[in-house]
Amino acid sequence: MPTFLQMLPDDRLLLDVSLWSADLSALGAEAARISPHADLLHIDASDTRFIEEALFFPDLVRAVRPHTDRPLHVHLMAHRPARLACSFAEAGADLITVHAEAIGAADAVHAIHDVGLPAGVALMLDTDPADARGLLASADAVVLIGTPLGTKGTSMQPAALSRISAMRRLLDAEQRRIPIIADGGIRQDTVASLAAAGASGVVPGSLLWGSHDLPGTAAWIRTHQPGSEDR
Repeated sequence: MPTFLQMLPDDRLLLDVSLWSADLSALGAEAARISPHADLLHIDASDTRFIEEALFFPDLVRAVRPHTDRPLHVHLMAHRPARLACSFAEAGADLITVHAEAIGAADAVHAIHDVGLPAGVALMLDTDPADARGLLASADAVVLIGTPLGTKGTSMQPAALSRISAMRRLLDAEQRRIPIIADGGIRQDTVASLAAAGASGVVPGSLLWGSHDLPGTAAWIRTHQPGSEDR
């Protein structure tokens, strides 16, 4: 089904900016401040079972919603994501991504579609893109995790690049034109290689929030064009 994702630029990297790295004591103001430099706002959420870290929950999404006109992308790290996904949809999410490794991931994708939202599928570092082929047929976006799940401030693992290229080849072979978003370890020295590997977008955290020139850093990320030398 047509989604807002199809209206996003495909000739530059998308900025799916992580709110986890914002000043959480002023989340509404931070969302408003970053919005002119973001294509989406990325909200990490968990059930404390899939990962131990307790992250954002539906009422926080509801609180952020009035402060931004950008789509809210909920990255749901949950053991059984279908029920939680519907709660985030009601709270104002525009895109909900669930993990291929979760129980009932396919049911969650269907539940998200049933409430009229696009659904993403996320893969951890040790999940072979080919193993998620069945889910990818229904996905509107793919999130590839490049660091240990549920951490921030960690370096991107080398395997992240080859997995992006493999996912891009897989999607190209099946003529699926959906975004591949790289999440984890987004730094000045990794942005170019992620774009070259075939990423459509990145999830910057401290790279943007800690920048002394926020507009300039966002513009620099956007100068990178998605593409893969071995496609």
